Amino acid sequence: MARTFSLIVAWGCTVVLAAGLCAALYFSIDIESFADLATDNLDLRIQWSTVTLAQWYGLWFLTCLHLGLGMGGVFFLRRAFSKFARGEFFNESNSRDLRLFSVLLFAQAFAKPVHHALSSVLLSWNHPAGQKVLSISLGSDELKVAMLAMILWVISDMLVRGRELEHENQQFV
Repeated sequence: MARTFSLIVAWGCTVVLAAGLCAALYFSIDIESFADLATDNLDLRIQWSTVTLAQWYGLWFLTCLHLGLGMGGVFFLRRAFSKFARGEFFNESNSRDLRLFSVLLFAQAFAKPVHHALSSVLLSWNHPAGQKVLSISLGSDELKVAMLAMILWVISDMLVRGRELEHENQQFV
């Protein structure tokens, strides 16, 4: 059963990676749709009508960098679960992949407030003095993701130690 679920997770990660790449390419071509999505989802008090095309592409680039951290993590998660699906549970490669996933997840948790702050500055860059915006937000969601990333780091470390103990026990027999 664990192999079946691992295969489902690995395929799910592949779908997420493909969808993320397609979305990034689509929004680079249709920047107007990206602008509509950004105005609906970014809670910023700025003059949206003054945002230029260059600023939208700058925001698209910042968003791709931010989401790239997550996509990198999903890539390593896919590798680990593909190996789990093949029955390779306790090896250093899986642990390394899970550890890289947790590191990138941790980085993305704290990159979200940075992305939001840079987005607010970028989108209000052409406002008159006194109307530029710097919006910083750090919520419980980011802290939860950071905690999850630390837990996954510990689990990946335990997998390495378990493999070392298994190898050590085989030498005694």
